[in-house]
Amino acid sequence: MSEVRIHPTAIIEPGVQLGRGTSVWDNVHIRSDAILGDECIVGEKAYIAYGVKIGHRCKINAFVYICAAVTLEDGVMIAAHTVFTNDRFPRATTPDLKHLQSSDLAADNPQTLVREGATIGANCTIGTGITIGRWAMVGMGSVVTKNVPDHMLVLGNPAKAVGIVCKCGQLMARLPLDDPDPSLDCAACSRFYAHVEGVTVEVPE
Repeated sequence: MSEVRIHPTAIIEPGVQLGRGTSVWDNVHIRSDAILGDECIVGEKAYIAYGVKIGHRCKINAFVYICAAVTLEDGVMIAAHTVFTNDRFPRATTPDLKHLQSSDLAADNPQTLVREGATIGANCTIGTGITIGRWAMVGMGSVVTKNVPDHMLVLGNPAKAVGIVCKCGQLMARLPLDDPDPSLDCAACSRFYAHVEGVTVEVPE
């Protein structure tokens, strides 16, 4: 495994952990105590806040903003210009306008979790305290305000479920389903799934 590659213009603060084979490109800023796993790619001008946890083999494209209180599991893709948020009641000042509000997060601040294999398209906005399920897909330009189930394709503002996707990324079925509990198969890679009561799971051969 090759060593970590860091562009000379990148800012890597003390306490950051980068896994083997991870590449950090130009003008990236990674704040203190962030953790990135093996073989990740962080595209140009991306920002990763303090304490963010990122798994192995994640792709973070250019101009992505990942704020504190966000965790990405293994194999997550975040396309260009996506923005995460972490403040449900944002204000610059106290109500009397005399003091800046602290930028520190409260101990009980809601956490955002992107589960393994999920993809978030370009120019998306992800709300606070959201969980995006395993192998889910968020279409470009979407605003996610609610949790996204495993294997679900969501689109729009606010994002709504429109289909079910395979691990390989192919659309297997559009919603609403004719059969509420269908058996699904992927024409591209021949994986099989069951969708029962809103939950999609892969069926072993």
